[in-house]
Amino acid sequence: MADTISSTISPEGSLEILSQQEVNRLHDTSRSGLHELLRSCALAVLNSGNPTDDGLALMETYPDFDIEVIQQDRGVRLKLTNAPAEAFVDGRMIRGIREHLSSVLRDIVYVYNEIQTRRRFDLGSADGTTNAVFHILRKAGTLKPSRDPSLVVCWGGHSISREEYDYTKDVGYHLGLRELDICTGCGPGAMKGPMKGANVAHAKQRRSEGRYLGVSEPGIIAAEAPNPIVNELVVMPDIEKRLEAFVRLGHGIIIFPGGVGTAEEILYLLGILLHPDNDDMELPVILTGPANSADYFKRIDEFLVYTLGESVRRLYRIIIDDPVEVARVMRKGIDNVGEYRRARQDAFYFNWRLTVVRDFQEPFEPSHDSMAALALHRQQPVHELAANLRRAFSGIVAGNVKERGIRLIEANGPFRLSAEPQLMARLDDLLTSFVAQGRMKLAGEYVPCYTLG
Repeated sequence: MADTISSTISPEGSLEILSQQEVNRLHDTSRSGLHELLRSCALAVLNSGNPTDDGLALMETYPDFDIEVIQQDRGVRLKLTNAPAEAFVDGRMIRGIREHLSSVLRDIVYVYNEIQTRRRFDLGSADGTTNAVFHILRKAGTLKPSRDPSLVVCWGGHSISREEYDYTKDVGYHLGLRELDICTGCGPGAMKGPMKGANVAHAKQRRSEGRYLGVSEPGIIAAEAPNPIVNELVVMPDIEKRLEAFVRLGHGIIIFPGGVGTAEEILYLLGILLHPDNDDMELPVILTGPANSADYFKRIDEFLVYTLGESVRRLYRIIIDDPVEVARVMRKGIDNVGEYRRARQDAFYFNWRLTVVRDFQEPFEPSHDSMAALALHRQQPVHELAANLRRAFSGIVAGNVKERGIRLIEANGPFRLSAEPQLMARLDDLLTSFVAQGRMKLAGEYVPCYTLG
């Protein structure tokens, strides 16, 4: 049986006194309540640093864990029952874990009050959604007006090879030596490695205010606890707002090897940068990995060029097995970002100038109807094609590896797509290459879950 500790703690950092209604909502175990969401996220945070990223297994290991928010005159207290003992040292909770726990509570309460309940923001418009993203980040204290551009967003797989993980650390180390900071999805793998490397480099450079920013969402927090190095944590309400937060916060983006999720993120990013309004945007993008991941990026590059045109290559650079060159190119690119924004009197801390249209803000729920409705042809603006390719990619992956998608296919047969046959053949080849490289978690043999209709 797992070792546990019960304790009552004060949140770390500033957290306003909660109203009785907010406290009641955090206690509510009904479908509309927030208690189960808070409980699952809190347990994952308390398990930070442990190897498992299986949220269900974690709940089964600590079935009696609970968290209660207690309102007091001087602020809130958190009563933890049967919490993982690893979160404590000599009976006192590790400070970083206490900070993450406080961040989760802060963002869950704020998103529920300001985004989901009051409808303060027009989430049906692009500007309204961007405004919501801005206010969540501002509430979290993430926006730093006084700092020069330095934030490198790192994307990649959470389940990568040891060689690929070590490479992400090397890149992070050389970024840190050049006084660059790291922003990731805050989980393991390619999200943890760059922070570890940068942390060592910042210590060598005596950079005492290094930033290790994690931007996540409740479902991911519950499944993959924030890595312990994260010193700023923001919980966004959904994946689309999370992705928009990345591209508006970051001054440069590095993409490491991953799987299908990483490929979807690449399509999201390039689809935004291909919009005509973003033609002159300064945002360095580097795709990189060790020598054994060269084929991953080669296949992605070929697919991007075929579908989006040769000119897409102007938006990114592929650098294989050279962490020093990655860091040098990124440092120069971020210096260019600073000059670009100074010339236009733009903010360093949030990229307001970047155009993100509704196609990249609306959640896509794969179904037979939604997949059949996708426009998958090259007789449309490339940024719209990129958005539709990302949706198709998401649906095909869901039909092969996600429980809901698999059940849809079992019940109603394969998705039917109206698409250029050669385009879909290229997409299928790309997915097949991921299977061959062990980058798709399949229960059995890969069988395409779509047909052309």
